[in-house]
Amino acid sequence: MHNIELVVFDMAGTVVNENNVVYKTVQKAINKKGYHFSLDFVLVHGAGKEKHQAIKDILKANSDSMSEPSEPIFEDFKRLLDESYHNLKVTSFKGVEEVLAQLKSQHIKIALNTGYNRAIAELLLQKMNWKKGEQYDALVTADDVLEGRPHPAMISKAMEILEVSDASKVLKAGDSIIDIEEGKNAHCGVTIGVTTGAHSAAQLKSAEPTYVLNSLVGLTNYIKG
Repeated sequence: MHNIELVVFDMAGTVVNENNVVYKTVQKAINKKGYHFSLDFVLVHGAGKEKHQAIKDILKANSDSMSEPSEPIFEDFKRLLDESYHNLKVTSFKGVEEVLAQLKSQHIKIALNTGYNRAIAELLLQKMNWKKGEQYDALVTADDVLEGRPHPAMISKAMEILEVSDASKVLKAGDSIIDIEEGKNAHCGVTIGVTTGAHSAAQLKSAEPTYVLNSLVGLTNYIKG
């Protein structure tokens, strides 16, 4: 059992089930330029990152596309994603809301962080009817910091907002390798990879998190407030 004061959850693929629409939209926006990247390739090189940076890194990962300008693709991505999200049914993963309630009952603070901008993050939360002070205590987005993952800036910001000073009492959970790297760079006491989103158990284990889980259900068995 780990003594934890704050849990920082990634959003899409970790607590939010949006069927990988973000990375499917990244794939679509890039491939409109004549490329043929698979979703797996997009996830390997882009998962968990601020989305413009994800596009840059995906393009750089292939010799045929490394000189492709990223800005027009990013602008097209934002337009396509806005269309997709306004028509998309968004839910939390099964059992996640119960996990959040359990954490609250243990007086553990909950932050959400994401490589999305604030407008998209708030749209997702609105679709799920999640409210600050109920399901979560703080939201930190890519808009709120200068450095994206794996830099620890978003976790540091969440700690600052929620007045948690000891990183060893912070748990970071996410569905991508870069989430785990972010947690380690922030010196979190516990890092958890969950296989509900971007990366497989084997991929997550390569980043050496504290645990890899198939679901966030049961998370509270590992921690105490």
